Formats: sequence, structure tokens, C-alpha cells
Amino acid sequence: MANYYSDHPEIAFHLSHPEMKKVVDLREKNYEDAQKGIDYAPVDFEDAMENYRRVLEITGDVAANTLAVNSESVDLEGPHLENGRMVYASKTVENLAQTRLAGLYGVSMPRRYGGLNLPNVVFSMASELVAAADAGFQNIWSLQSCIDTLYEFGSEEQRQKYIPRICAGETMSMDLTEPDAGSDLQRVMLKATYDEKEQCWRLNGVKRFITNGDSDIHLVLARSEEGTKDGRGLSMFIYDKRNGGVDVRHIEHKLGIHGSPTCELTYKNAKAELCGDRKMGLIKYVMALMNGARLGIAAQSVGLSQEAYNEGLAYARERAQFGQKIIEFPAVYDMLSRMKAKLDAGRSLLYQTARYVDLYKCLEDIARDRKLTPEERAEMKLYNRLADAFTPIAKGMNSEYANQNAYDAISIHGGSGFIMEYKCQRLYRDARIFSIYEGTTQLQVVAAVRYITNGTYLQVMRDMLAKTPDGALKSRVAPLIDLYEKAVNYVNEAGNQELHDFLARRLYDMTCEIIMSLLIIDDASRAPELFAKSADVYVRMTEENVCAKAYYVMHFKADDLPAFRAE
Repeated sequence: MANYYSDHPEIAFHLSHPEMKKVVDLREKNYEDAQKGIDYAPVDFEDAMENYRRVLEITGDVAANTLAVNSESVDLEGPHLENGRMVYASKTVENLAQTRLAGLYGVSMPRRYGGLNLPNVVFSMASELVAAADAGFQNIWSLQSCIDTLYEFGSEEQRQKYIPRICAGETMSMDLTEPDAGSDLQRVMLKATYDEKEQCWRLNGVKRFITNGDSDIHLVLARSEEGTKDGRGLSMFIYDKRNGGVDVRHIEHKLGIHGSPTCELTYKNAKAELCGDRKMGLIKYVMALMNGARLGIAAQSVGLSQEAYNEGLAYARERAQFGQKIIEFPAVYDMLSRMKAKLDAGRSLLYQTARYVDLYKCLEDIARDRKLTPEERAEMKLYNRLADAFTPIAKGMNSEYANQNAYDAISIHGGSGFIMEYKCQRLYRDARIFSIYEGTTQLQVVAAVRYITNGTYLQVMRDMLAKTPDGALKSRVAPLIDLYEKAVNYVNEAGNQELHDFLARRLYDMTCEIIMSLLIIDDASRAPELFAKSADVYVRMTEENVCAKAYYVMHFKADDLPAFRAE
């Protein structure tokens, strides 16, 4: 029987990364849950790892034998609207039931609330498996991670009230965007007013493009400060569907991810609770929420990339033309080798990012119970900065690679890839949104560019290079870092903001490609049987791309900009 976890040993490789010991020890807080008598809590590191493997095997089984089997039906049926309520596709209802039965909810939450207390690394792996089976359902399932924001910023009373419900399988959404506030969330105008008589907040207005918008529990960004027009007037609220007051006005008809309902919502005097402090909704809470969501899209992208590669490889092995299998044609095996290299390098970046998130989040959580030592505070600051720097490159590059791999899967299929009976057309349609929602790739560049210009990524590269085992691939990446440094210095020294913004995407791509080269070289040094080919191919791709982009950057002047401006 197929299993999306055990069928792909590359995932297990990342689960056994040397940094996992530190992640797990911090996450389990010296395995205190077992000492408190929680029977399913691990007693030591080996026990914890066995628990994680068991969860991933269960997820892999459900993904392969329920979610993937149902994916075509879900894509064809999709959700629909009935009397102001969203109704899932019938097979989505089955998917929800099976994932609940498997206990795959509340995965990141502490066990005292009924959760599994899994690290972000393991949650990201489970997300990858679910996305490989059905990217649309992954949206519904992975939105349970919104509870992390409530856990971090809500009151203990709110934690006790809502977290056990998510652990039991209730659904969540984050209601941020509006008709006039997409990427620019400072323009959010959904109104929050305090009801003195009922001692609660009331929400009124419209939200648009809300994924899983008719969920059980919503986190809502709303304007609580009358007379304000920027982010300082926004707060975060909790809306419970049980209280009523929110209707679904419309379900979007989308190109892909058909099983994931994208809703327009009308709030009419809906009762809500303030989450955290007033005025901090956008400034602090949405940033935390979005970083978690972006890591989720990175995992979703890797899962779909894996499935696209699987489909392309299987077809190339079977399809014969001109008397031979097409996998023997250089044009085809070139595509396949690049697809696999992007997949492996992108996955490595995903899990490196997830480890950084785990390390700083675990220390942050420990700080709720006791004062951190000076060394721990320094570590938390370091890992927080690395997580913030790596998240936009993990989301941006993996979402772009998912689109490229889905495109190439269709190309390998030829005309058959354009026929609806083949899975690769659905993967292609599903992938297109990945580089758009939760911040377009252009916005990921904006988030990353300060780490480019201030030298953070360059220092990361230097540190990684120093730890990289000597060999031919390392010696080929080293001069690329020097070339990258020259390109960054050229842009910094130009002192022109428009030039800086115009060239930022090329610097971003170079950054990602060099970091991923170093990651995949390290992976290949520890598991050559899995990654040696991908490391070789990816470094060659990086040489090709970095040299070209560096040449472009360092031969571009501010005087060249007018030729590119739209008329």
C-alpha cells in the first residue's frame, strides 16, 4: 500500500538532521509532559523521534489512500453556497473525517490542551504530505496553525476555550483581506466597536478572498480605533461561528485548488473577542500569522513539486517515441534532473527554515515559564533573525519552483498533459496561486531585501561555506559568493532607490540559489545515495544563473531605467 512518507526517504533524511536533537529537547522542555503523567508524551529524544515518525507514517497513509484518491472528485465538485453557508465538496467532508479520526489536529499545540506538541519541522513535513495528495485540502487542514497566534498572544482563558476545539478537529481561518485591502493591509476598514451593554466587541464590514472562510473559529483583523487610517488602528479579534453574525456572500470560482473554499464574508454586528492588545493587530500579530502561513505555503509547494516530478518521471519511463522511451532523450532527462534538483534543494531550504523557527519559538515559549539565561536570550535573538530572513526565501523560491515543476511535468507529457484526464494539469492549475497568496514573490523580495543589503545573507553564506565539506562542488560555489558580494556592493554603492528596487529580484534569486546550493551540498555529503545527483545539477544551475544575473546587475545603470518604464 502506498505511503507518501515512507515512499520518499528524502523526508526521513531531514527528520534525522543533526539539529533535531536541540529542537526536540527544547520543544519537550526536558520531557516534562511524561513526568507529569501524560501517557502519550515521549520520555526521551529517541521516544520523541519515534512518535514523530509514527505521526508522519499515519499522515502519509491518509494522504496516499484517502486524500489523493479523493482529489479528482473534490476538484470536479468543489464547495458550494447554501443559504449563506459554505458547503464542502462531499469528498472534502470525508477527508476531514479521516484526518480527524487519525488525530491529525492540534499538531503544534501543547499536550495540556489536547495537542500533539509537534515541532514546526514535523508539522511542515505533514503539510508537505497532505499537499502532495491534494493542495486544496492542505489549505483547509493546515490553517489549524492559526491557533499558534492565539496561543502566543491570547489570554489563558482564550487558550482553554479555543485550543481544545482545534485539537478535536474544528477548522480555522484568518480573515485579513478586503475588497480595498489586499497586500496593503493598512487599508483594512472592517469596523470593530465595543458593546458596553454586552461587554463584547462587534464586527461590521466585508472580508474578501478568505480561505476556508466559513470555518469554526476565525482570527479577524479589524479597525478598532475610530478615526485612524493606518496599521496603528488595527487589532486582532477572535470570532466564533457558534455566535453567528457572519454570512458567506460569495464563493470564488478559481483556476485551481478547487477544494479550498475562497469566500467573501459579510460581518453584521458579529460578536467577537479581542486577541492580545489593541492596536497591535497588524504591527505584531498579523506578522506572526503571516510568517507561519508562508512556511505553510513553502511546504505546500514542496509537496506539489514532489508530485509533479513523480508524474513527469512515471510518464517519461512509460512513453515511447521514435523507438525508445522518452526518458532517454537528453531534452527530457535534462528537465527531469532540474525538477529533482529544485525539489531537493527547495525541500532542504524549507526544513532549514523550519528548524530556525522551531529554535526561536521554543525558546520564546520557555520564556513564558522562566527567565532565559543570557546565552538563551542571545540564541533566541539569533534564531529569530534567521527565521525572519529565511522565511521569505523559502516561501518565494519554493512557490516559484512548484510552478516550474508543474509546467515541466506538462511539457514531458506533451499533448497528453493538456488533457484533463491527466493529473499534471490539476497540479499546474493548483500551483499557480502559490506564488501569489500569503504575499506574492515580489513581496517576498521586499521582505528579504534588507537582509541582502545589510549583509545578513552574505554572512550566512560565509558561515555555511566554512562548514561545507571540501570538494569539487564547494570550490565551484565559493567564487559565486564573491561574485554575489560584488553585485550587492554595486547596488548599495549606487545610492539609487529605484535602481535598488529594480535589481532586487535578481539579487534575491542569487541569494536563494547560493544558499540552496550550500544546503544541498551538505545533504549530499551525508546521504550521497539520495542527493549527489541533485547537488551536481543544482550547483550547475546556480553557476548558470548567478553568473548571468551578476553580469546583468553590474552592467545596469540608473540611466537605463527609463527604457523599462511602461508607457
